[in-house]
Amino acid sequence: MPLRRPTIFLARSTLGLGLWALASSPGLAAEAPAVPVPPPLPPERPSELKPAQPAEQKPAPTSEPAMPTPPVRPAELTTPAKDPAPEAQKPEIPTPPPTPPERPAELSGEAALALKVAPPDDTACRARLRRLGVAFEPLPAIAEGQCTAPLPLKVTKLADDIALPGGATLTCQVAESFARWATEVQVVADRTLKHPLTGLDLGGTYVCRGQNHDVDAKLSEHAFAAAVDVMGFAFAGHPSIAVKAMPAGSEEEEFLTSVRGKACGFFRTVLGPGSNAAHANHFHLDDRERNAGHRLCE
Repeated sequence: MPLRRPTIFLARSTLGLGLWALASSPGLAAEAPAVPVPPPLPPERPSELKPAQPAEQKPAPTSEPAMPTPPVRPAELTTPAKDPAPEAQKPEIPTPPPTPPERPAELSGEAALALKVAPPDDTACRARLRRLGVAFEPLPAIAEGQCTAPLPLKVTKLADDIALPGGATLTCQVAESFARWATEVQVVADRTLKHPLTGLDLGGTYVCRGQNHDVDAKLSEHAFAAAVDVMGFAFAGHPSIAVKAMPAGSEEEEFLTSVRGKACGFFRTVLGPGSNAAHANHFHLDDRERNAGHRLCE
């Protein structure tokens, strides 16, 4: 029995040495399975880079007690609301025009019929006619219904002794335009015909009538002694030239065309052959005022 105990001890020692050798051997340790290591935790974020936390809003205290919720109105007692009409569909209420002021007493009834307007002063105009060499004499005022001329003149001769057989009854303003145009006609006669102008054949000046002799038409400027009709031209040493259509290229046609164009610079209305049938044989010259200074030169 004493000889068996050492053998058992030796066996246990041998087993311990074997385990120690196995653990300390490099080759044997590499074959052991690797244990996974968790990643390191990131550093904590600095406080100055942290987002600000919204402050918790608390309801404001109120001293008034809460109002009770009103009961719901029954549907059968509720009137449906009407949509307001759009602005485009609302009818516009027209604004009445302002009431005109009352007519002054002096412009009503008999006083208005007796009212007279003083004629314009034409003293300066008559002085200009004399400087132009125009012979004239004043006539009594013309008042023939709506045909009126408060200060008419009878013109008998123009500058350069240009005769007006029978004379011309005109206002001073139209007489001045007529006299100035005649001086231009004299220049055209000397240049075109080489003979001076000696007279003008007139068809009419003052006549109480409508336009184009139409009784239903608007009154002509002849009804106010503000128009003149020229039927022809007389010359010294040259046959007279009547106002009518002339052969193209003739000196008569050149003369009539030139003096007609000159008239448009002195009168607001110039009509003649080609304008219409009523003016086929004369030049109609008047000074009718129109809107925006419009002139009729045909």
